[in-house]
Amino acid sequence: MKYCSQCGETVTEQVPEGDDRLRWVCSACNFIHYQNPNVVVGCLPTAGSKVLLCKRAIEPQKGLWTLPAGFLENGETMQDGALRETWEEARAKLEQVELYRLFDLPYINQIYVFYRGELKGDFGSGPESLDVQLFDEEHIPWAELAFPVITDVLEEFFKDRNGPHYPVRVSKPSKRWLELQKQAKQGDT
Repeated sequence: MKYCSQCGETVTEQVPEGDDRLRWVCSACNFIHYQNPNVVVGCLPTAGSKVLLCKRAIEPQKGLWTLPAGFLENGETMQDGALRETWEEARAKLEQVELYRLFDLPYINQIYVFYRGELKGDFGSGPESLDVQLFDEEHIPWAELAFPVITDVLEEFFKDRNGPHYPVRVSKPSKRWLELQKQAKQGDT
């Protein structure tokens, strides 16, 4: 960050009085620019025993499969954002929507929140998807999934659907995420 979004003057990194970490502070108006995690919201759309996946038309991971998800917008609830992303990417509407999965990913400053819901009607490719398809467990393109959290959500879903209910899970990064973080840090040095 170089300039203050409030007055346009330069910012410097410093620990503001009463704080305990570095922040960007305006040299003119003293506005403190807090940088907080981004929230990614999405859905696990189901149709009976199948799940709906989207093939990404945009980077990152263009051409790989994912669940419909994206950044939460200001003024949205998490569920509203997840349903919006599902419509934008898969032209799908859901019913019986319930919170399903939350991931804390502090090393990329993101929080992922997934809802689970049953497809209601048709679906199709939105502008951010090359293709949208229903897959049963045996035909999931596991080697072509875009992000480790998608693998985690799908693996857990296929286990959970055999139980009496779907638990809401909150967790820290999986082993896959931690390995990716380690590889990224090694690439920076």
